[in-house]
Amino acid sequence: MGRSGHVLSAAELSALSLPVGDDGIIIGVDSRSRPAVLGIHRPVPFDMVLIGGLWTAQVLALRAVATGARVVVETGRPRLWARLAQAANGGLECMTLHDVGRVPPVGATLGSPVLVVRDCGTRPPRSRVASAPWQPVLTLLPYLSQATHRLVERASLVGVQQISPEEARVVGRMLALPEVQAGALPTFAENATLWCTRSARRLVRLVPTDSEVGLLGAPSRLDRTTE
Repeated sequence: MGRSGHVLSAAELSALSLPVGDDGIIIGVDSRSRPAVLGIHRPVPFDMVLIGGLWTAQVLALRAVATGARVVVETGRPRLWARLAQAANGGLECMTLHDVGRVPPVGATLGSPVLVVRDCGTRPPRSRVASAPWQPVLTLLPYLSQATHRLVERASLVGVQQISPEEARVVGRMLALPEVQAGALPTFAENATLWCTRSARRLVRLVPTDSEVGLLGAPSRLDRTTE
């Protein structure tokens, strides 16, 4: 899936404003190296969907821990999260791993916010733990499925990474993307994500730190199956 990065004109960039705060996770930088920061500590339920790769979800989870949030990961492939959880914890239970359908109540509060990451494949079952105040949920979808529309419909924020031309047409209709943006999705670089709310869009590159590269490797849209 290695392709050249998508380049936007100055006119197109002006249409990609995405209202985010200045306190939270840096989800990327734009073509002018301006940071996009997503505030995950919210007093209301907040659902996010990432149609993309495990690498990006793991960087976001690691950065959530750095903001003081606990991270609860629901996954059917704990082996691919084990090293990250060990590094994030540092002797504390900052990141915990749970089998699909086995996430206990997490007790999120203002003083102890929790990010729930659902890595349950393309058709994640309905979760026992829903988004709640101070408890946002990020659902990772490697590719599209029949469940995608339902999840995207209820999400406040949707991120889309490199997908196939056929998937791009479906996502374009689903998110009401301009034709030029939908057509560009298959050309995205490995670390590029188009983040969309119901009223705005912003294309960013997630630039890893040296420590993130050392732990997770270089940016990759395809999930690595070996450690």
